[in-house]
Amino acid sequence: MGSESRGRTGALFVLFGAGIVVVTLLVGAALAPDIGVSAASAGSDGDETLTLVGSQGGGAGLHKYGNVYLLSNENVSWRLSDADSYFDATQLEDGRIIAAFVDGGYTDCGPYASPCSRTGYRIIDPTAEGGPAVVEEWSFPVRTMRNSEVHDVELLDSGEVLVADMEHERVLTVKDGEITWQWNASSYYDAPDDPTQVDWLHINDVDVIGEDRYLVSVRNANQLLVIERGSGVVDVINEDTDGDGKGDPDLLLRQHNPQWLAEGAILVADSENNRIVELQENADGDWEVVWEVSRAENVSFYWPRDADRLPNGNTLITDSGNQRILEVNQTGAVVWSVKTPLIPYEADRLPVGETVGGPVYDAEPKVDDGNDEVPVLSPLLTGLRASYPLPYWLGESHLVSILFGLGASVFGVGIVVRDLLGRIRWR
Repeated sequence: MGSESRGRTGALFVLFGAGIVVVTLLVGAALAPDIGVSAASAGSDGDETLTLVGSQGGGAGLHKYGNVYLLSNENVSWRLSDADSYFDATQLEDGRIIAAFVDGGYTDCGPYASPCSRTGYRIIDPTAEGGPAVVEEWSFPVRTMRNSEVHDVELLDSGEVLVADMEHERVLTVKDGEITWQWNASSYYDAPDDPTQVDWLHINDVDVIGEDRYLVSVRNANQLLVIERGSGVVDVINEDTDGDGKGDPDLLLRQHNPQWLAEGAILVADSENNRIVELQENADGDWEVVWEVSRAENVSFYWPRDADRLPNGNTLITDSGNQRILEVNQTGAVVWSVKTPLIPYEADRLPVGETVGGPVYDAEPKVDDGNDEVPVLSPLLTGLRASYPLPYWLGESHLVSILFGLGASVFGVGIVVRDLLGRIRWR
């Protein structure tokens, strides 16, 4: 084959591969089901539906454009966008918002080089003159922004703020800028030499469920702990039974934002199993799934990170990876949904917020399995989504086509390069 012919062949491979990628993306977008289009139904009876959202943001690493905002039905009433990421956001009795955050650009960096990132909580006044504004902050420096953030905070009746800290893997309380109590995970789990250098346990949530009694989500152990001040761990949901330090991944896998519904009943965003589950403790003391939902609006959940059982018996779900917030009833039918512009972390329906205690489902397990794993491809897609917000409709079949197209283009580029090098060599 002549040099000119090889060059044309290579160029055709490049164009062929690029065409496959473009067609895959265009057809996938055109055929994608609509999501987040049911918000108007929430106010169809004339009542305003208010939803407070803490948004992690977007961009590479998902640590840009963090914001907190209030939705009135599907419309944004106010928004504050002044941190790299916001996480849990809760409305206080006086109308202000307490929100967990991480942000960069600080010069007060303790043991780390300046500029650095700091994480902690902020108090936001949405009615401040000139628009929503931060009126108070408590934070500490972290080695890195990723897997070191405070994801959850809660104001206690004592005036202390309860904090879930994954940098040092601890639960603590703060008042007037000083730590008043803390529980270290190293008192229960085998700790590495320096938890700040590895993503060890990833403690991502803590809720008050009784006097000095807290429900703690230990994401990387697939476990929920009940801890008491003065006593430590008093109960474990999804205990380690095989000695690997983790609970059963078929029950919970890297979960977020559990809600204590009642003694022996918990609602959980089972994040990496891509579903929402209600767990109940059976007569043998084992926890089992009694209700489950894994898809809505013809789209499977991807990386859901919050679920709240509402007083009306429905469940408010933050489907982070698909950038949507939705409310479903016990059958899984959508009664309200909205698409979000960036990655939402959690959502509260106001004025009640996330309650301690809620309606418990008394039903046979509901299984709506839209999450068939494909070896190699599913983990690859998960890794890509964890690094960058991909379109919600992009699935394993699209990924195959895109990889094939990219492979053809790379092959064509190789032919063209070899041809050019051959021409240079024979000059």
